[in-house]
Amino acid sequence: AWPRLMRKFHICCRDIPHSLPDLTGPCSIKVINSSLSDSDFLKMFAYTEPVVLKGMSDQSLFRARSSKSALLRDYGQSLITVATANTHSYRKIQMTLCEYVTKVMKPQTLDTLGNETLYHFGDNDRKGWKDLFSLYKLPPFTLIGLKPVLSFGLAGPGTGVPFHIHGPTFAETIFGRKRWFLYPPKHHPRYNPDDTTLHWVTHVLPTLEVEEKPLECTLSPGDIIFFPDHWWHATLNLDAAVFMSTFFG
Repeated sequence: AWPRLMRKFHICCRDIPHSLPDLTGPCSIKVINSSLSDSDFLKMFAYTEPVVLKGMSDQSLFRARSSKSALLRDYGQSLITVATANTHSYRKIQMTLCEYVTKVMKPQTLDTLGNETLYHFGDNDRKGWKDLFSLYKLPPFTLIGLKPVLSFGLAGPGTGVPFHIHGPTFAETIFGRKRWFLYPPKHHPRYNPDDTTLHWVTHVLPTLEVEEKPLECTLSPGDIIFFPDHWWHATLNLDAAVFMSTFFG
């Protein structure tokens, strides 16, 4: 049995392409590189605008256990839930983490629709993965009267989720780079909910007038983005990426 398990592990850990051509783009979101008090966060950002926080998170233990090799060693044969990467995530299926990494987590192509792309984010087995989740340190700020809920994900380069809205959220990049696009609640973005973010970035974003363009920024490992309630947002993973979001509700 042991040699068979080891063969499965080595198959799961085989190399896959990890990056796209450079699509980083500018950063038009406020970036805080120094300390920020709770009162300043609540006054300046919690209810008004997004912010990128740098150097405020030490996830070294969580990062070590969420590397590709560690995840496949510990959870490779565990079932995960994947959903289509369109605005409403219509279809969900289950597969092992090993199957997802070797068969699904490949670079996105321009001719693939979001409702044809499978993406692992949320729907986590918190009981089965409790040892990993217990290592994650919550963001440095809280929102009064709201409780945090963690949502873990990993995805291939070129994948992402098109524009959608929900409650206030901190989102941290653990591995890889992730490009974020945001609009305030009253500015409905121009997009097709079944197209991928990669399609939107290459075909729609370049056609937008200056006043139509979103706020945006590319996050590197260790960076955290916060956005308030009901801000429109879309994501594009520039590399094979691991990430954790903290939703408040």
